[in-house]
Amino acid sequence: MTRRIGVKNIRKIKQAVPLIENKIKVHFSFGSDYVIVTGSVESEFLAEEIVTAIDFGFDSEDAILLKNDGFLLKFIDIKDNTNRNNLKDVRARIIGREGRVKKAIENLTGAVLVIKDNTVAIIVDDLHLDTTTQAIKTLIHGTKHGTVFSYLERQNRTFKTTDIEDLGLKDPKKDLT
Repeated sequence: MTRRIGVKNIRKIKQAVPLIENKIKVHFSFGSDYVIVTGSVESEFLAEEIVTAIDFGFDSEDAILLKNDGFLLKFIDIKDNTNRNNLKDVRARIIGREGRVKKAIENLTGAVLVIKDNTVAIIVDDLHLDTTTQAIKTLIHGTKHGTVFSYLERQNRTFKTTDIEDLGLKDPKKDLT
C-alpha cells in the first residue's frame, strides 16, 4: 500500500524521516510538495498523522507520541469557536504572557500544544482529550484563566481518584484482607 500526503514544510519532514522510519517501519519517497508513505495500512495511517503533526509545527519527538496507544491529534479552529474579530487577542489568551498559560495547560493535562495562525493543535492521550479541548474552547470564549485552571485541576483529581482498571468487578471485602 502507498499513501500520498500533501505537506508545506518538506524540509522539516525530511529531517524527521529517519526517526519515523525507525519507529514505525515505513518507507518515504518525496515530491516537491508531498510525501509518499509505503508500509502496512496501520503504519501508513500512523505515519500520515505524524507527518501532519510535524508539518503543522510539532517537534518530531512530540509527534512520535502519536505512536503510543491512546494518543490523538486534534485541531481546534479558533474562528469556529468565537465571534470576536480580533483573533490576535484570542491567540494571546491561549498562549499567555511568555507562554505561561500554554505551559500550564500542558502541565495539567499532559498535552502538547501548538498554536499556528488561527488553529490550535493538540497531541494528548484519549483520557485528557475532552478536558484539554474544553479548556481551550472556554479560553477562546473568554472565560477567566483561573476558572479554566481550576477546572483542569478538578479534572486531574477526578482522574487520579478514579481507578480505571476497576470495572466494578472487584470484591472490596477481599481487597481489604
